[in-house]
Amino acid sequence: MEKEILLSSAYLAPVEYYTKLYAYDKVYVERFDHYAKQTYRNRCVIASAAGPLALTIPTEKSDEQKCLMKDVRISDHGNWRHVHWNAFVAGYKHSPFFDYYADEFQEFYKRRYTFLYDFNADLCQWICRQLDMQPCIVPTDDFCVSPEGVEDFRERIHPKKPFEANDPQFVPKPYYQVFDAQTGFLPNLSIIDLLFNMGPEGLLVLKESFYNEE
Repeated sequence: MEKEILLSSAYLAPVEYYTKLYAYDKVYVERFDHYAKQTYRNRCVIASAAGPLALTIPTEKSDEQKCLMKDVRISDHGNWRHVHWNAFVAGYKHSPFFDYYADEFQEFYKRRYTFLYDFNADLCQWICRQLDMQPCIVPTDDFCVSPEGVEDFRERIHPKKPFEANDPQFVPKPYYQVFDAQTGFLPNLSIIDLLFNMGPEGLLVLKESFYNEE
């Protein structure tokens, strides 16, 4: 029987999110949920010398009180592309694989996307290619309140909800991090942390971070 899961859109989603892309036969990514701030939809968390650092994409205010995720527009406010790129350089210039991926990755911060969903989706596809993953990702066609036969993780992978309590299948396997001597191992950072530090071997970390009770 196929294992299927429903996820929210996410900006450089955390490692936990990518263990689902690895482990499930089909992954639905929600386009028709009401956009919520302070979630991974427009936020990622990377490593810095001072510890975890959250990077947030500003979004345009909508005329609608509740805006669908597929309609959320990226704002140019605060020169965020420059800020995010500088944070990646500061955090990962000494990581083993930063130079290998940097040029391609930087292109995402030179191009001006209109919609947040499209930006997130293109980044996700690029990351999957670098990790040699071929997940079956299907954008949703409408909103389903309680999907039958599909695990619903739309609100379970969330920066304010501890994965330890919310997701027993996710058991993060430690890997090398640039600042681990200062900060110790920081679990469940953005997938970009895993990619820059471990390169293609990041796939093995994802595999070993997914606990299958079967």
